[in-house]
Amino acid sequence: MTLYVRQELQELGYPIMYESMAGVFTEGTLHDTMILNLRMRTASRILLLLKECECDSPADLYYHTSKIAWEDIIPDKNGYVSVISAVDTPSIDNTQFANVKCKDAIVDRIRQKTGKRPDSGSDNDYTVIFLYWKDTECCIYLDTSGTPLSRRGYRMMPHSAPMRETLAAATVLATRWDKQSSFINPMCGSGTLAIEAALIATQRAPGLLRPNFGFMHVQDYNHQEWIALRENAESAIIPFESRIIASDRDTKAVQATRENAKKAGVAHLIKVSRCDFSETEIPHDNGIIMLNPEYGKRLGDDEKLLAEYQRIGNFFKQQCSGYMGYIFTGNLELAKHVGLKAKRRIEFFNADIDCRLLEFELYEGKKHINS
Repeated sequence: MTLYVRQELQELGYPIMYESMAGVFTEGTLHDTMILNLRMRTASRILLLLKECECDSPADLYYHTSKIAWEDIIPDKNGYVSVISAVDTPSIDNTQFANVKCKDAIVDRIRQKTGKRPDSGSDNDYTVIFLYWKDTECCIYLDTSGTPLSRRGYRMMPHSAPMRETLAAATVLATRWDKQSSFINPMCGSGTLAIEAALIATQRAPGLLRPNFGFMHVQDYNHQEWIALRENAESAIIPFESRIIASDRDTKAVQATRENAKKAGVAHLIKVSRCDFSETEIPHDNGIIMLNPEYGKRLGDDEKLLAEYQRIGNFFKQQCSGYMGYIFTGNLELAKHVGLKAKRRIEFFNADIDCRLLEFELYEGKKHINS
């Protein structure tokens, strides 16, 4: 995912300072975090570094946290702070204890400086602090997103086992789709892939639907700046003249896709049908076809799904000439039964499942999609 985060940052004009397995690092202000929360499609959180230090014990964590001017960050009226973390250190054996120690330092500092104590708890809808503590390396961040950016706000009917919005956006961006030709999504589930494709094709900022972000709950937040950023993003939306087609044989999935697309403001761009994937309408032009079949998690699932993967291969070969075919799967053994040689195998993780986006060239002649 960091590859696509880096690409997005560069397209938005932000320098890449360095990157790690956990994320990509750039530089900017609180205003820049507002822009990134509004426009980033593949990032999970936008974190603003407040302090970097070495911690050998919970006492060290408390000391360094208490040196941050929290009274200038957390609102003095109706202030509420929560702490989330990624902790892996021999200094403690309970990550929740690190969260509590960090929270205590914050509220003690504010009470000492102002005489008031902000509320605190597990609600991430207000001021959120992210603690990273690995061995002795400790970083304290302001989580300017609050809840993860994968929660766009349009998935009111999630259906079963939905793909995260950020992951769906990354897989669409990983394809060779030119954002002008057709995007076909059989087995659409709750419609996340089709909806993210519509948002990408129209350059619609993914954060436009969200009513709340973490940056709105800090003292330097300027609401008029946020309104201006939203208006600028809305004016950047462009039309899409081609076809986005989503289908599923499950009536509830079709209903969920329609409701979610309506909430996302792209229902007019997506044709949704109830049918078996093999009966999906394939326009006689070009574009991409993308499926996210079941992986098979329970004993006996593989046997049931093997025939399904074989049918997908036949569908690609017999009905999808002129397109690029993509299968996103967490079961590479099942993928072997598609019966086609993948041109590319792009690695992703869906939670803790090692997945691949497999690309199949289905052309019988000149290519029409820009690489």
